[in-house]
Amino acid sequence: MGNPVRIAPSILSADFTRLGDQVSEAAEAGADVIHVDVMDGQFVPNITIGPLVVAAVRRVTSLTLDVHLMVDRPERYVAAFADAGADILTVHPEATVHLHRTLQQIRDLGIRAGVSLNPSTSESALDYVISLTDLVLVMTVNPGFGGQRLIPEVIAKIARVRALLDARAPEAWLSVDGGIDPQTAPLVVAAGADTLVAGSAIYAAPAGIAAAISALRRSAASA
Repeated sequence: MGNPVRIAPSILSADFTRLGDQVSEAAEAGADVIHVDVMDGQFVPNITIGPLVVAAVRRVTSLTLDVHLMVDRPERYVAAFADAGADILTVHPEATVHLHRTLQQIRDLGIRAGVSLNPSTSESALDYVISLTDLVLVMTVNPGFGGQRLIPEVIAKIARVRALLDARAPEAWLSVDGGIDPQTAPLVVAAGADTLVAGSAIYAAPAGIAAAISALRRSAASA
């Protein structure tokens, strides 16, 4: 790929007793994006954080905040997360009745809009909203929990999404989330990913955050 791959640590795996420090440490180690997973216990079987934590993270970093809304009816919350400092809001087609309207709502707030595809969701969900899509997040695990293994069948979908974006939305990011580590990163980058979301591979790495980010970047560059 022509440009370096973006590294996006997911704070889902961070130590929340030291969240500000861990976000700052990732930024100092060269992270490009901070990824924030928001779960409501309905769309996915877990509950995480809300706008207050996004606002807190915003205060400690100038990096892009990519907020992944794994919530039912996300249109109810996009304004609150935009006000909290999100730069990108990503929603799931299954979670909102009117995906086109929700993406337009996000963009009208002056931030970027993303669409997330679960492992069993076809890339055809993008067909009629591609003009409003600034980021596609391909889930390589079923969302809801960190630390899962990448589902290998999704690799081919990453390549198909890459082809779609190249043809119709070349400025959009292609992000991949789930089971990303130095072993799997070359596979998804070779398929076309330009942004790697990694949680436990960064925040639970025995060598520490900085070494983990460096290892992931080296691995991605080898693709």
